Order: sequence, then structure tokens, then C-alpha cells
Amino acid sequence: MAVLDWLSDPGVWAALLTLTALEIVLGIDNLIFISVTADRLPKAQQALARRLGLAAALLMRLALLGSVAFIVSLKAPVLSLFAHNFSWRDLVLIGGGGFLIYKGTLEIHEQIERADAAAPASVASSLARVIVSIMALDIVFSLDSVITAVGMSDDFAVMASAVIVAVIIMLFAAGPVARFVNSHPTVKMLALAFLLLIGMVLVADGFGFHVPKGFIYAAISFSIFVEALNMARRKRAG
Repeated sequence: MAVLDWLSDPGVWAALLTLTALEIVLGIDNLIFISVTADRLPKAQQALARRLGLAAALLMRLALLGSVAFIVSLKAPVLSLFAHNFSWRDLVLIGGGGFLIYKGTLEIHEQIERADAAAPASVASSLARVIVSIMALDIVFSLDSVITAVGMSDDFAVMASAVIVAVIIMLFAAGPVARFVNSHPTVKMLALAFLLLIGMVLVADGFGFHVPKGFIYAAISFSIFVEALNMARRKRAG
């Protein structure tokens, strides 16, 4: 499709807007994970870790989009256990969901048990370790969002543009989101609980129990609304 035809086609713009919104929604959990993980670094390195993490997410999603045939083939059964067929996508979702549950539980335990909440993280992670952690989980989030994008559009330019625009928006939002989450302990705990919820959803999806994304984000939105009411009450009381 010529560039002018691409720009003048309302269907293309509708697909681009829809996919961009979808990529942003699917990237919220990734952004929360990046913010929580980067918090384990010294403050001087946290912004760099967030930028590198989002850059890695962009590169991975574009690389996966360039391998459409490979992504589609991930849905083919490769393993059968207890009369259930698993594809590579299922196995990756199960592994990634398990990692989210482990990481969220570990972080919640440290938040509760940390003796001096004002001190830096007790096991200060290196920048390289944090980036590797972010990149490992980016694969899971990228796979989920890219497979969704491939199912909604067959135009690589539209899919790639949606991914790039979504990551740029998240890049600008990463700092404010991280500062807000890290300066409000109850919000940070809520964010870690979201990681557990999303991890369980990914594991369930890998085992064939699909939970509509709308239910998950409705639950998250309701939790955020309740926490906002609590924050307003504490502000008035203080």
C-alpha cells in the first residue's frame, strides 16, 4: 500500500488507533513491573533502568512483529499432559505468569519485612540484573500483545506504528507513574497485588482458562478507585 493511500484510508487509521489503545492498556502491567523493579536500584539509576526497559520492550515487540509466521505457529500444540494440549505460547505464558507470582510475592514479603522502610532496598540490585529481569518479562508481555495485534490486523506498518506510539507514550509516563507509586506505600502494595493477579491470569490462560481482559482491568480500575477514595480521606484527615 502506498504511503498516501495508507494515510488517506479511514480503516487504517481506525485500526491504528484501536491497536495503539490496546497496546497502551496491555502495557500498563508492564509499566508497573518496570517501576517496581527499577525501585530496587539507587535513585540515580532508576530513570535509566525505566528507559532501557521500555526500549527493550519496543525492540522485542518489533522483532516479534517481524516474525508473524513464527508467532502464529506458537499456537500449535507441542505438548500434551493430562489430556490437555499445550502450545509454546501456553508454556511461555505459564512460565511468565509463574515468574510474576514469584516476583510479586518476593517484593511484598520484602516490603512487609523490611526493617527500615526509609532505607534503600536491602539487596541493592545491579543495573544489569534489573534490565535482564525487565527484558525477561518483556518477552511475555510482548508475546501476549503481539499475538493480539496479529489477530486484529494483517498490516505490519499499522502494527509497528501502534507499538511505537504506545511505547513512546509509556516512556513519557514512566517517570510520573514510578514517582507516584514509590511515594505512596499503599499504592505500591496495590501495584504488587496487581502483579500477582496478572500472573494468575497468565497462568490460567496458559492452561486454557481464558479470563477476558475487560474483567481484569475492571477489577484493577475498581481497586484504584477505592484507593483514591482512601487517599482523599487521609489527605483531608491530615
